Amino acid sequence: MAKIKIVMPKMGESIIEATVLKWLKQVGDTVEMDEPIMEIATDKVDSEVPSPEDGKIIETHFKEGDVVPVGELIAVIETGGDGGDSQEPAASNGQVSKEPVLETVAAPVASPVLETAAPVLSKGEGSRFYSPLVLNIARTEGVSMPELEGISGSGHEGRVTKNDILSYLKGPRTTQPAVATPAAKQTTVVSSSSNGAPYTIQQKKFSHSGNLEIQEMDRMRKMIAENMVYSKAVSAHVTSFVEADVTNLVNWREKNKKAFEQKYGEKLTFTPMFVEAIATALREHPMVNISVDGDNLIVKKDINVGIAVALPTDNLIVPVIRNADRMNLVGLATQVNDLAARARINKLKMEELEGGTYTVSNVGTFGNVMGTPIIMQPQVAIMAMGAIRKKPAVVETPEGDFIGIRQMMFLSHSYDHRVVDGALGGRFVRRVADLLEQWDPNRAV
Repeated sequence: MAKIKIVMPKMGESIIEATVLKWLKQVGDTVEMDEPIMEIATDKVDSEVPSPEDGKIIETHFKEGDVVPVGELIAVIETGGDGGDSQEPAASNGQVSKEPVLETVAAPVASPVLETAAPVLSKGEGSRFYSPLVLNIARTEGVSMPELEGISGSGHEGRVTKNDILSYLKGPRTTQPAVATPAAKQTTVVSSSSNGAPYTIQQKKFSHSGNLEIQEMDRMRKMIAENMVYSKAVSAHVTSFVEADVTNLVNWREKNKKAFEQKYGEKLTFTPMFVEAIATALREHPMVNISVDGDNLIVKKDINVGIAVALPTDNLIVPVIRNADRMNLVGLATQVNDLAARARINKLKMEELEGGTYTVSNVGTFGNVMGTPIIMQPQVAIMAMGAIRKKPAVVETPEGDFIGIRQMMFLSHSYDHRVVDGALGGRFVRRVADLLEQWDPNRAV
């Protein structure tokens, strides 16, 4: 018999801990390889931790609600295979096990939750990060942000853990609990720009009457709401619009989509064609492919395009196509179809939700003509592609101008005016429109 230790997986450069949401398997349960054994949550995404081998769970080391550092032992599975390289972990009865034990890091599988950058954080004197669990306890118990800042943390880099705040609540409170007034209550504190001064966002209290049904937001919707409010507070949003004549593109796709699917086994939608044009424009305009860190601009050398996918729950998730500028149309179509399909059945991997440098949202899928999308932090721009519609338009020819029926669409480019001025933001969206308008009608499949 071999014993395999499972430790909390590393789920991204900025993730150092996760909260145990639910154990799907208990001690004594048998599991198959890749079968989920637990659900965890970080500030970015909910995930399932799968079993690395067939076997039986003989130890679990944390309870639901516990916050676990990355790399910490979370469970031990007993298998029927050889142990190979081994260690001697502490058994549950305090004795040292003499059986060989393998150590493995579970590879999490992400549940659908919007990929964004920083969560809504508070930055006090120490600029500490608070996990979702700690913030939830603080809200429930009426612990104000200044009060939370005063709690001594025993976690990594002085962070406040669940035990720290629970111990604090058992003793005398240093200040009175925060009480929301009917006029307004503080709901979010986000960091502003380089001087670190906070923006405080107030939510007013309203009364409701009539025939009502009250529904609590699910976890994913709460995270989307927080991240959208954060983005609007931290970035100076402005949107530029361009109308493009995409008649050649539409006709080429209509003519070749069956042959494309027969040859490559992939459906050809408009999204990979849009991504191709955006990736080309990003390569030509590198200062749109950046992030902001205080007074510094982080210029991204990789072009990783996120594609917004609507889920059956009407929530939103943004998987990422890495190195999109290095792919041909077949590769892009394959990636778009695969990521979108797995997003809708909750089969995305954690790494497929990280590292985006620019985002595209095809709002035309829902019949929308245009939109003003909100930037996915820490990116500085996002583009919405409107519905393609037949419209009368002026067609210029060497023989003269005439009115024709053309396939037209709007492109909406939202960008962070702190670092992307109107000239660059306008040039970028115009270049994407030009690339779509100049689609080669004789392009080979």
